[in-house]
Amino acid sequence: MGQITIKQVSKSFGDVEVIPPLDLAIEEGEFVVFVGPSGCGKSTLLRLIAGLEDVSSGHIEIDGQPATDLPPAKRGLAMVFQSYALYPHMSVRKNIAFPLKMAGMDKTEQNRRIDEAARVLNLADYIDRRPGQLSGGQRQRVAIGRAIVREPSAFLFDEPLSNLDAALRVGMRLEITELHKRLKSTMIYVTHDQVEAMTMADKIVVLRAGNIEQIGSPLELYRNPRNAFVAGFIGSPKMNLIEGDKATAFDASTIGIRPEHISVSTDSGDWEGTVGVSEHLGSDTFLRVSCEGLDEPVTVRVSGDIELNYGDKVFLSPDSSNIHRFDTQGLRIA
Repeated sequence: MGQITIKQVSKSFGDVEVIPPLDLAIEEGEFVVFVGPSGCGKSTLLRLIAGLEDVSSGHIEIDGQPATDLPPAKRGLAMVFQSYALYPHMSVRKNIAFPLKMAGMDKTEQNRRIDEAARVLNLADYIDRRPGQLSGGQRQRVAIGRAIVREPSAFLFDEPLSNLDAALRVGMRLEITELHKRLKSTMIYVTHDQVEAMTMADKIVVLRAGNIEQIGSPLELYRNPRNAFVAGFIGSPKMNLIEGDKATAFDASTIGIRPEHISVSTDSGDWEGTVGVSEHLGSDTFLRVSCEGLDEPVTVRVSGDIELNYGDKVFLSPDSSNIHRFDTQGLRIA
């Protein structure tokens, strides 16, 4: 259960088409991440799947059955929003139980599902507390628990971690990924954070202006981006995209080279530059090097620490076997 098929689905608001017709197949049990910059249509696409927005054209199927005209409650999906949307006067137990109570479920079955969700999400010790007595991460787990008890065909997450601080985001990212491994349910996750996409997804859908730019596993997109947009969006730090003479030397309009595929030397190399800001992270150091003829500094990743200071002269040598070449349209050159 949890197979979702989108056939030529589009969405317009008035005369503005925010999602041109697109096709997408999500298989049972997959963890699929929609990623892209703000305004790319990823949340709108999720809402179309959920039934919270009407499609302008096209068809949606869930487990092989037509779902385009079904109301949200009839689609068998559960959505977790950016906002926790918990009832402050209710306990954790009552918050999780709310959708079951509204559905008129037997009390015994309610308690079974609540206790199981609390166990899976490590909420058993907090079951009688109110939301105001919980941390942000615990509140988000309650919101997820409210979705789990419905036993849906698929879970839809709309930027669920954006309200959390950096440390909590990392922790919840791991918890949601582990939850997917345990439940083996279909999950669709929307984020603008490509680190979340890379670390959580089985399959990433990269969107730009409502169009699907590329679909693939995290490593497929990282190693073989279809165009310069995907190349520059996937990866942290992002791929260096270089134009001008340094690109035409490789018979391309633009070349892409990832920070880890550039070596740095104080003696000799292909590109001479000046060290700018350095980010020392312990296991890695990221150097920003300004090179003559380039509009933007080149980011270089060096393992461990390195004895280089702001203003030092260095030489960079890109690994020619790891250079990505793009034409004037930004498309990958084979």
